[in-house]
Amino acid sequence: MALLPVADARQQILDGISPLPLEMVRLVDAHMRIAAAPLRANRTQPPFDASAMDGYAVRHADLTSDGQTLRVVSEIAAGSSYSEKLGTGEATRIFTGAPLPDGADTILIQEDAHEFEPGFIQPTEIPRPGAFVRKAGLDFSQGDELISRFTKLNAVDIALLASMNHPDVPVIRKPRIGVLATGDELVMPGETIGKDQIVASNNFGIAARIAELGGLPIRLGIASDSKHSLSNALFQAQEEQCDAIVTLGGASVGTHDLVQETFKDAGLDLAFWKIAMRPGKPLMFGKIDGMVFLGFPGNPVSSMVCAELFLGPLVNAWLGQPTEIKFVKAQVTHKLCANDQREDYLRAHITLDRNSMQLPKVSAMNRQDSSMLALFRNANALLMRQPFASEAPVGSLVDVLVLRD
Repeated sequence: MALLPVADARQQILDGISPLPLEMVRLVDAHMRIAAAPLRANRTQPPFDASAMDGYAVRHADLTSDGQTLRVVSEIAAGSSYSEKLGTGEATRIFTGAPLPDGADTILIQEDAHEFEPGFIQPTEIPRPGAFVRKAGLDFSQGDELISRFTKLNAVDIALLASMNHPDVPVIRKPRIGVLATGDELVMPGETIGKDQIVASNNFGIAARIAELGGLPIRLGIASDSKHSLSNALFQAQEEQCDAIVTLGGASVGTHDLVQETFKDAGLDLAFWKIAMRPGKPLMFGKIDGMVFLGFPGNPVSSMVCAELFLGPLVNAWLGQPTEIKFVKAQVTHKLCANDQREDYLRAHITLDRNSMQLPKVSAMNRQDSSMLALFRNANALLMRQPFASEAPVGSLVDVLVLRD
């Protein structure tokens, strides 16, 4: 049977996926969340004509010449106001952010004002009309749509939302994704390690990647190679109302690979198992009790690569974000051998010079074993080889998925 192409597998996973419902969160908790609706200003900013500098609020018509005498009738700090209308030949001492009194239209900055006796000033420079005045609504007006739906809210967005007077923000609910490591050979970091055991790692990496993508990882621990243990973990994922469960390991054909069998007994509708990809061939996908099921290989690098190609787009679809896998073109620095029927993702290092007009250079790592996390950390890209790609000489253009600069 022909193996399922990677793009077809990804499309099957994404079919029928739409953004999750909204939830309201406090503004202080909205950073890096996804706006679930267009966000409009609840107020006008500034709400009044305000001074942009320390100085004197004046009527420009009174500034007929240098040395014109003005009487200072009041002082206005930010947060206070002057209740009277400014009369002819009058000025008020004013500070940055304070509202202009009625009748004033210009700020005479303090550097250009000479106090020749207490309570009286003279301009030493004549400002232009309206100088240093922030007009009401200069930034935005009440009702203006300033942030669109599906915006990932960064620090500037949070400041803007505060200025818009949004104490609470509608955001898309984070997808809840259960992460389950499987295998008798696994122990948690810090636990006693038997002579035939290893420390679980990819469950931590996948959970961290889910959080980076904007999802909420639900840590389901380690299930032993038994149907009872796997069933208990699945029940926990259902109790936690997970939108998806990702299992790590137990996806192959060995006697102890029980994930598929156990989940089928619990109602799994398996869509596919095994795809034309390296690493990550024994990928499983299906639905169980309304929950997406992704069965990743147990090798840590295989699972992390699968997370980039399948889990990332799934989380993005739930959050209303782009799901396309974006490759860049690069020149390979060494010869690449011809490829077999599987889409190959070689751990690689790409040199990106954003100030150069030349294409970036990419080099595949000498070793590609899917158990080698230290090597994967030193890679910053995945060099993709199409199925049945012919030999590629030095300088050939290849497709590269950049993981990090």
